[in-house]
Amino acid sequence: MNGQELKAQQADPQAGLHHATLVLGGARSGKSRYAEAQITALPVPWVYVATGRAFDTEMQDRIAHHQHSRAPGWLTVEEPFAVADVMQAYAEKPLLLDCLTLWLTNLLLEERDIAAATQQLVQALAKRQAATVLVGNEVGLGIVPDTPLARRFRDEAGILHQKLAAQVGHVVFVAAGLPLVLK
Repeated sequence: MNGQELKAQQADPQAGLHHATLVLGGARSGKSRYAEAQITALPVPWVYVATGRAFDTEMQDRIAHHQHSRAPGWLTVEEPFAVADVMQAYAEKPLLLDCLTLWLTNLLLEERDIAAATQQLVQALAKRQAATVLVGNEVGLGIVPDTPLARRFRDEAGILHQKLAAQVGHVVFVAAGLPLVLK
């Protein structure tokens, strides 16, 4: 961010939102790779906020794969709940939050207040002074889930993504590794 952009951002209390990017896509769509490329195009250090928790061997393997595939220069912060706090703590460093839907899963499983957590996320995002990329799984394109919890998750994810998409400056949908700019 150059001096003029920083001055403009300081004059606009919502500037962090306008400079943020929401990247959506399905499983194995290439969304994380796309998001990482957006951040690694900027000067180091970069902050990677990882929200996933390893409840089983498969998730442990997925997390290890993500960790090993990252370029040098990343500071990884594993935080399943307080992502707003991490965003504020590293407000002046390029930051990637991967992923919103795992964060949402954590909130649901612990019966936390999703609306309040989302509001804290938006407020922290608005105050950021560096580039921010948020990654989320688009889960509303498939079949209707067969359990109440799965249907609630799908609905909450759609609501979360809509709230963020309405406020951030850029929204990209990734399918088959190809980015489609929505906003």
